[in-house]
Amino acid sequence: MSVSDTGAVRLTDHRTQGATPPATQPGASALSDEKSPPAVRLTDVSKAYRTGRGELLALDCVSLSVGTGEFVCIIGASGCGKSTLLNLVAGLDRPTSGTVETGGRRVGLMFQEPALFPWLTAARNIELALRARGVPRQARRDLTRELLLTVRLGGFGDKRPHELSGGMRQRVAMARALALDADVLLMDEPFGALDAMTRDLLHDELERICAERTLTVLFVTHNVREAVRLGDRVVVLSSRPGKVIAEYPVPRHGPRRIDSAEVAQLAATLTDRLREEMGRHGH
Repeated sequence: MSVSDTGAVRLTDHRTQGATPPATQPGASALSDEKSPPAVRLTDVSKAYRTGRGELLALDCVSLSVGTGEFVCIIGASGCGKSTLLNLVAGLDRPTSGTVETGGRRVGLMFQEPALFPWLTAARNIELALRARGVPRQARRDLTRELLLTVRLGGFGDKRPHELSGGMRQRVAMARALALDADVLLMDEPFGALDAMTRDLLHDELERICAERTLTVLFVTHNVREAVRLGDRVVVLSSRPGKVIAEYPVPRHGPRRIDSAEVAQLAATLTDRLREEMGRHGH
């Protein structure tokens, strides 16, 4: 997920020539091998939107592969196309050019806001996803109980969103995403609105769930330390139009903490890279 406990920072920078050979090739999965296809593959993906003045290019020739079970964090300046990239992988939008492949895997999407129906209980919000899958009523109830236990909300299924804390509501949203039986989980700043303590606890929960279910995760965040805390690899996008300009493999040697020295070291390197990129575009 994300941190160099040896103190070494390994960087794949798409601008650098003659540097030490990277641990992974640009756009390649750190976990996949030649025999197993990636869970997610973007090849030369561009996305343009029509405006009153012509076209606005959001993404420009993005190529990225994510291996099965890999946790990839995506960071970049506001407006660089991070959310657009997730929408393309989710199938909510189509690229202007290039290809997006998930190999027929189920894809779940989780946003910064829980987006729960306020008039439904936590359990009923989760059941909606199961109902959309065509799961029979009794099986829905059993699976909902299991999912509530998975996100440590056993006993809270009858509570409505306003009766739950912000962290609890995000746990319900996570359970709803898992109810889709997703192989690939797309997360768009899901913990951005939470306090630091709650966010840290949910990092641990997400890590546990991903390990138990071998989930492949694409995680968008503006929090550099969060990216290093969670990711097996951190991908940096340029300012608009978004391009992959750097990739940081993050070796794992035991549990990580967001306040650890190793996380802070790599986070500082990433912050410097982002500041450099933003300075080049006048942010």
